Amino acid sequence: MPQKIMIVEDNELNLKLFTDLLRAHKYNVEGIKDGRLALEQAKMFQPDLIIMDIQLPHVSGLDLIAAMQKDNVLKPIPILAVTAYAAKGDEEKIMAAGARGYLSKPVPVAKFLEGVKAILG
Repeated sequence: MPQKIMIVEDNELNLKLFTDLLRAHKYNVEGIKDGRLALEQAKMFQPDLIIMDIQLPHVSGLDLIAAMQKDNVLKPIPILAVTAYAAKGDEEKIMAAGARGYLSKPVPVAKFLEGVKAILG
């Protein structure tokens, strides 16, 4: 059974790139463009990993990570933050919120896959 990955990313090009790349590596992928749907979709899809953009319209990825950490169903799911939000101290804030990994955009394909595999094993 392939591992399931949910991607929360509002940029259509990034979402397509990440989705195509992960599917090519035999992952079952679901993409979410609207962060307001992320909690509900994660509960229904039950992914093995969530890839989270931080700068989303309507809701911050940082707030979503924090909300997932407070939810007993979602808390065990590891989160990989992939974001252009890369000011000094931001990585620490994102990791403190509960993310298991952090990659800054633009992220090379090989580094992206390494980040996913490092978390999923």
